[in-house]
Amino acid sequence: MTSAERLFTKYEKTLLICELFSNMKKVDWLDLLVHFHEEKWKKNTCIINHQKFLFHFYIITSGRIKMYNVDESSHKEHTLFLLKNGDVFDLFCLVDGISHKVYYECLDNIKVLAVSMDHLRDWLNKNPVYYKYFLSYTGKIMRTLEENVSQLIFTNISTRLLKLLIGNIDKKSNQLEVINDLPNKELAHLIGSTRAVVNRHLQELKKNGSIAIHRNQVEIKDISLLIKELDKHYKNRK
Repeated sequence: MTSAERLFTKYEKTLLICELFSNMKKVDWLDLLVHFHEEKWKKNTCIINHQKFLFHFYIITSGRIKMYNVDESSHKEHTLFLLKNGDVFDLFCLVDGISHKVYYECLDNIKVLAVSMDHLRDWLNKNPVYYKYFLSYTGKIMRTLEENVSQLIFTNISTRLLKLLIGNIDKKSNQLEVINDLPNKELAHLIGSTRAVVNRHLQELKKNGSIAIHRNQVEIKDISLLIKELDKHYKNRK
């Protein structure tokens, strides 16, 4: 078994849900995976070397990584994306070849598949049919950033928190995914707030019976109450 075949067999489930490479055939995966290797990063590892992501591209196969920025004067932190299994980075560096001034922190023990930017760009040039998927995915990322900016400007913190909770509920289990065990500080960084303010709003949701909190674990008790509360916020804005 070649190294590419081994990687495809080992990470097939993750590769098939990787939206950036939508509908990619196995033969093309095997051609691309020749250039990939595995890396492991420990929980709480902070990566501040921007050059690292200028020359390498990663697919997450296990764990969560936050992509964030920090204001140099106030030191306030804002999480731009919470990346998980099947997500990729750094897309911006791949597209424009310019160093991206953001930071990354491992929220769990992380496993990634890594490839040099040059190899990935060469592969794309040889397989231009996949460019449309890269453009589509890039557009989705830009729309997400646009929506996040609009929320920070036009909606209050309570509304942002409700949307964050509802947007991360698994439809099958009706429970939170990805953010369910994050401390309030990390939830605050996702919506442009502070730990104390997020804690206050979570306690209000707990009192009305929509959620329960157990040792930093948020459990959804009644989705309909969360949705009703969000609708109320939108009506009050009119």
